[in-house]
Amino acid sequence: MIQLDRVFKFYRTAGNTKIVLDHVSTVFQSGRSYGLLGVNGAGKSTTIRLIAGTELQNSGKIRRSVRVSWPLGFGGGFHPLVSGRENVKFVARIYGADILKVLHFVEDFAELGDYIDAPVRTYSSGMMARLAFGMSMAIDFDCYLIDEVTAVGDARFQARCKAVFDKRRINTDLIVVSHSMGTIKEYCDHGAVLVDGQLIMFDSVDKAIEVYNRLNR
Repeated sequence: MIQLDRVFKFYRTAGNTKIVLDHVSTVFQSGRSYGLLGVNGAGKSTTIRLIAGTELQNSGKIRRSVRVSWPLGFGGGFHPLVSGRENVKFVARIYGADILKVLHFVEDFAELGDYIDAPVRTYSSGMMARLAFGMSMAIDFDCYLIDEVTAVGDARFQARCKAVFDKRRINTDLIVVSHSMGTIKEYCDHGAVLVDGQLIMFDSVDKAIEVYNRLNR
């Protein structure tokens, strides 16, 4: 379960205040997968980062009784001056995972070859994405956060990504941000719509999509 308790999040830019979550209290129940919908600029990605803990709210509390992933594919936590291998080992230690098991998985999955021992700053964007996705799949989570993950690599590698992710999601929950309603319907059974700083929860993903479509006209 992930609980938001009076969460307030805003940004100040050029004299304006953008409220993302306006003292929102709600619960993402375990055993369910949610599609998080909203028009462009509503704050979906910010909300995902708040749930992940990679960004902090201005006030209120977020309680997690399950192990929550970082946003799938997110590589912002990698140290650019350190090798891919050392970054993987560091993340594995943080999550208390078997370091060798995680490292072997990422080496095999990301297919970086000798670059695994090169500084991350030397990686192309594609190499970084493969490392980040492999790292995301190497550690077991109770809830995966997905924010518009784009296809990585060629068709063969994309098929590998889908296969390993489909295997992971059988026994885990998801919170998914995507502009593809097909993706939302495939992965989610519940929905949430972010509008004007409020997060409206729906027991039906179809109902959430219906409300989103009305807002997006």
